[in-house]
Amino acid sequence: MTAGGIPIRKATPADQPRIHAIRMGVRENVLSDPSRVTDEEVAWYREQAIFLVSEAGGEVAGFSCANHQTGLIWALFVDPAHEGCGHGQALLDAALDALQAGGIVQAHLTTGGGTRAEGFYRRQGWQEMGVSLDGNVVFIKPLG
Repeated sequence: MTAGGIPIRKATPADQPRIHAIRMGVRENVLSDPSRVTDEEVAWYREQAIFLVSEAGGEVAGFSCANHQTGLIWALFVDPAHEGCGHGQALLDAALDALQAGGIVQAHLTTGGGTRAEGFYRRQGWQEMGVSLDGNVVFIKPLG
């Protein structure tokens, strides 16, 4: 499938080293404790939920994960070398389309306040619902 002209596909186990490199190489929302994201959790998203990757030049350029049961956008990350090229938008659109196709009527996510990600979600029409206990901005978006 493509979104905005960007190739999007389901993640595979072979993508994991590249996905890990992207996650650890971001400039914002840096994972301060990598042990918080377990191999089991990643495998569950890949095998049971919605785990998509975008490609550029045959290489994984970004990824998104969404919980098909709750509507949570769990992850959306793009390699810094591919930022500003539409990968984030394409991955988010594809994840939201998959959630909606699965019967989810509202998506939600959290992100750091004052970040580029916060601005990105606001521009996409996400509505702020407040701040979580860990200080992140909580957003919702009706689907459909």
